[in-house]
Amino acid sequence: MFRVIIYVIVFTVSFITKFYGQESFEKRAQQIAVQIEKITEEEKGTLKEFVAQVEDDFKKGKITREEAEQKKAKLAEETATRIEKRLAFQEAKVTELIKDKVEGRIEKTDTVENKWTIKFKNSKKKMSVTEKRTTSQPVFAMGINNVVTNGSVANSDFRYWGSHFYEIGLTFNTRILKNDNALHFKYGLSLQYNNLRATNNRLFVENEGKTNLENSNISLKDSRFRTHNLVMPLYLEFDLSKKGNVKDHGKTHFMVHQGFRFGLGGFVGAKLGAKQVLEYDDVNGNSVETEARGGFNTNDFVYGLGTYIGYKDTSLFLKYDLNPVFKNNSVTQNNISLGVRFDIN
Repeated sequence: MFRVIIYVIVFTVSFITKFYGQESFEKRAQQIAVQIEKITEEEKGTLKEFVAQVEDDFKKGKITREEAEQKKAKLAEETATRIEKRLAFQEAKVTELIKDKVEGRIEKTDTVENKWTIKFKNSKKKMSVTEKRTTSQPVFAMGINNVVTNGSVANSDFRYWGSHFYEIGLTFNTRILKNDNALHFKYGLSLQYNNLRATNNRLFVENEGKTNLENSNISLKDSRFRTHNLVMPLYLEFDLSKKGNVKDHGKTHFMVHQGFRFGLGGFVGAKLGAKQVLEYDDVNGNSVETEARGGFNTNDFVYGLGTYIGYKDTSLFLKYDLNPVFKNNSVTQNNISLGVRFDIN
């Protein structure tokens, strides 16, 4: 799973540096990727040593095979929790890196190949117009989230208005045709957060390789389940913005996100983690919140389809996960999200 994260980062950086030549951006992103791989290898090595000790105890007759399997399962869960906690710091670094890029704090060492600059000068006025085949936009999306069960979202096990999704990232927008503004390729890197709030006082329970909703033996004020993913969005965008002409020079300046537009595509990436949060009152009336992190038998590799339609920076956004939320469950449930998306020029 974590190698997929590294490949997503490196692949995205290769696009960025191809158009922008940002050595500092590439260097920082590669450092994050190296740290992710280092953390993963360290934890896997530690887990391997512990598992070998458990096997040794079994061979010496100190524990039964059932006890050995239980210990190994517990060790794997503890390792996954440690990895997620250590990767949370690297996830924050990715977010900060994107923020630095957006706010222009990363030095540019090269310019886009297809760039032209025109200046008008007289004694008092000066005007400069720059046209790029590739531009960048921070992206933020939010809305409602639920699951499709047996082809429908009707009679869902999760609250319709209480379950949300969020996405934050950086995309790059490349005009595909040199002399036509209609078609663009959008790609980048995003963090996705999918939240589900269970109905009828239920919570998720892992049992024999499956994760199912079960009734809680205590009264819950809130029961929510969240997965967060690192993904690469890939979209074809049709931009209907009008062309702009520069007087006296015969050049056409292609406008971006100045009119109606719509996109078709999807995303691919890896799960960073999953957790379940429960809120309830204890016997003394004190408010208690518990948080359980782990795999919950969720899929490590995520991919899906998406589309949006809007005007200028704002659009209506729909995404659908082609991979089920949980592995091995008897009922297949796929995330579906509907909301508003902002591509900020």
